[in-house]
Amino acid sequence: MKFSRKRILLFTAILLLLMGLIFGAAYLKSVADYQRAVKETTFGNIDISCVPDGNYVGEYDVDFVYAKVEVTVHNGAITNINILEHKNGRGKPAEVVVDRIMEEQKIEVDAVSGATNSSIVLKKAVENALRGEK
Repeated sequence: MKFSRKRILLFTAILLLLMGLIFGAAYLKSVADYQRAVKETTFGNIDISCVPDGNYVGEYDVDFVYAKVEVTVHNGAITNINILEHKNGRGKPAEVVVDRIMEEQKIEVDAVSGATNSSIVLKKAVENALRGEK
């Protein structure tokens, strides 16, 4: 059975279209999972004055955005937050949120405009560090 050049090209085009649809659907699902993970992120209350002095490392990952931080606590206050790693996807970076955390001495600070998801991930990484969680 001999295939004509047109049939081979048509078969190839259909195959490429199907592959594109499959990869597109997988990407859209991962984006939806990421958005749901950020939306479902919650914060607990931490009394920073009760956290023993020391350096604490924490991280938080929602696939497209990831942060790993080192938090220094001295005399019941956060004295430094070092961002060890921060992947912010296509959004804007939100590194200034750690300055706000140190200024206000609480995790629930305002998010950086245009970088809300990145802000949430950085804040959760700080919380995880203070809780001793990864």
